[in-house]
Amino acid sequence: MAHAALQALIFDVDGTLADTESVHLAAFNHAFKEAGLDWQWDLALYTQLLDISGGKERILHYWKQVNPDMLAINANALQDRIGRIHELKTAAYENAVNSGAVSLRPGVLKLMDEALQAGLQLAIATTTSPVNIAALLRHAIGSDWRMNFSAIGDASTAPIKKPHPQVYLQMLQALQLPAAACLAFEDSSNGLRSATAAGLATVVTPNSFTAHHDFAGALKVVPDLSQVNLQQLRQWHLAPAR
Repeated sequence: MAHAALQALIFDVDGTLADTESVHLAAFNHAFKEAGLDWQWDLALYTQLLDISGGKERILHYWKQVNPDMLAINANALQDRIGRIHELKTAAYENAVNSGAVSLRPGVLKLMDEALQAGLQLAIATTTSPVNIAALLRHAIGSDWRMNFSAIGDASTAPIKKPHPQVYLQMLQALQLPAAACLAFEDSSNGLRSATAAGLATVVTPNSFTAHHDFAGALKVVPDLSQVNLQQLRQWHLAPAR
């Protein structure tokens, strides 16, 4: 890792900025019920399904599991149905966030504020949909939350999901910075693989859904960001290539 000065922090959203996954799970189950499906995902199943990046992709993967002969359905009709279920799920998630069901993980806001005051740029690199990010950050930071971020990559800008590095490569391009001048923050092995494939040193803050993942290649693995400050990040960032 070249010793470029640290100039930007790039954050994943779900599981990293906030413990959102249990709220996403409840939203999926709400949507299935509304759509007239008798599906009910439990924690163990959802933890497995999180290996698939993206909500629509997760629904399709599960559909194939429970209904292997579904290929008889017209592919376009299937995509439409999945799209509708996902819309119901997104609306349920947004309602939950707006009612205060999700808060940012410890230390996240403090570290972001410290970075901004020191002149660093912030970016978001996620596979979630724009409405999910807006709901979460509007609730946590306020209506002008976008002002804090120089660049935002999400499911609408980066259709190739993690572990592919597309979203991180897009953010480096948007920030006009080399990977060596940035740090990524992730909570999952797919996220870590995505960031490191883009050349980014990555700090991992696992949660209950990802604690079992393989984080080989991470710069640091810490329980959360409550004990992490900018000075520490700069020291870690200067650490010799792993």
